[in-house]
Amino acid sequence: MFKEKPSPMLSLARTNTTFIGRWWWTIDRWIVIAILLLISIGILLIMAASPAVADQHHWNSFYFIKKHLIFLIPTLLILGGVSLLSIGNIKKLAFTVFAVSMGGLCLTWFSGVEIKGASRWLMIGGMSIQVSEFVKPAFAIVSAWLFSKQHFEPSFPGNIISILLYLLVIGLLLLQPDLGMLIVVTVMWFSQFFLAGLPLFWIFSAGGIGLTGIVGAYFLFSHVKRRVDHFLFPDIGDKFGDRYQITQSLDAFMNGGLIGKGPGEGTVKKYLPDAHADFIFAVAGEEFGLILCLCLVVFFAFIILRCLNHLFKERNLFVVLAVSGLIVQFGLQTIINMASTLNLMPTKGMTLPFISYGGSSMLALAIAMGMVLGLTRRRIEVHERL
Repeated sequence: MFKEKPSPMLSLARTNTTFIGRWWWTIDRWIVIAILLLISIGILLIMAASPAVADQHHWNSFYFIKKHLIFLIPTLLILGGVSLLSIGNIKKLAFTVFAVSMGGLCLTWFSGVEIKGASRWLMIGGMSIQVSEFVKPAFAIVSAWLFSKQHFEPSFPGNIISILLYLLVIGLLLLQPDLGMLIVVTVMWFSQFFLAGLPLFWIFSAGGIGLTGIVGAYFLFSHVKRRVDHFLFPDIGDKFGDRYQITQSLDAFMNGGLIGKGPGEGTVKKYLPDAHADFIFAVAGEEFGLILCLCLVVFFAFIILRCLNHLFKERNLFVVLAVSGLIVQFGLQTIINMASTLNLMPTKGMTLPFISYGGSSMLALAIAMGMVLGLTRRRIEVHERL
C-alpha cells in the first residue's frame, strides 16, 4: 500500500512550530480572504472598464489590464511580507517609509509631474509614483508610537512632535495641492489623538479650525470651488466638467438595476475618462448591478468591523492607536469614493481600495493592510509547557 503524502495546507497544522506555521495560525485569515476577494473583483472590474479608457487614448486595449496585473505581484508580496513582521519591525518600516515619502513630497514641489493642475507625482524608473499615498500608512504608525510613548512616559514630548509632523505633512499636501489626501490624514490623526486622550477643548478647537479650513479652501482653490458649486447647484454643470461625470455615473447605476446589464455591456466607461479609477464603482453598478455593489459594501464593512473587534480585545495602546488610524484611512477612502460616485458629496479623485486602477494606491494599501494584519496577529504571552 502506498502512503498518501500530506498536502501543503495540511502540513500547516496547529502543532507546526515553524515561522510560517506560527504566522498562519496567528493571523486573521478572514481579513486575508476578504482582501483577496476585493482584489479579485478589482481584476474583474478593471477588465470590464479599462479597455474603453485605453481606446480613448489610442493605446492597446489591454494596456491598463497588463499594468494592473503586473502591480498585483508586488502588492501581494508586500501584503504578505509586511504581515510577517513583528510589532518592532513594523515600527522600523513605518519610520523608514515616512522619512523617504516625506522627502518625496518635498521633491514634488520642485520636480513633480503636473496632472490635472496638481503636482502629486514623481517619475521614478519610467513610472509615476504618487508619494502622498505612502505617507498615510507610515504617518499612522509614527503618530501612534508618539502618542503611546507620551502616555507611558509623560516627560517625552510625543504630542508636540506629532503636532509638528502633522503640520509639516498638511503643509506639503497643500502645496501640491491634494485636499482629499489632507482630509483623510487629518481625520486619521485627530481620531488617534482623541483615542490617546485629547482634551475636549482641543477637539472643539480643531473642529472650528477644520471648518475654517474648508471654507478657506473653497475661496482659495478654483477646482475646489468648481466641484462644490457643481454639487450644490447642478444646473451650472458643463458638458465635460465634474457635473457631466457624475451625471454619467448616476445614469450607470440606473441602467444597471438589480443584476446589471452584463459583463462588457455597459456604456458609461466609454464616456468617463476615469472609469477604471475614480468611477469604477459606477462600472460595477452598470454591468453587475446592485447585487455586486452591495457585496463590495459588505466586504469593506466586514474588514473594518473585524479590525475593530480585534481592538476591543487589545491591551497594547500602540496597537490600538495604529490599527485605528490605518482602518480610519481605509474606511474613509472607501466612503469618499463611493459617496462621490453616488453624488452624495462633491467629486474627489480618490481610488476605491484594492478595486480601482492605480499602482501607488495598490502598493500603499498593501503596506497599510499588511501592517493591520501584522499588528492584529494573536501574540502568545505565556510560555509553553514542556
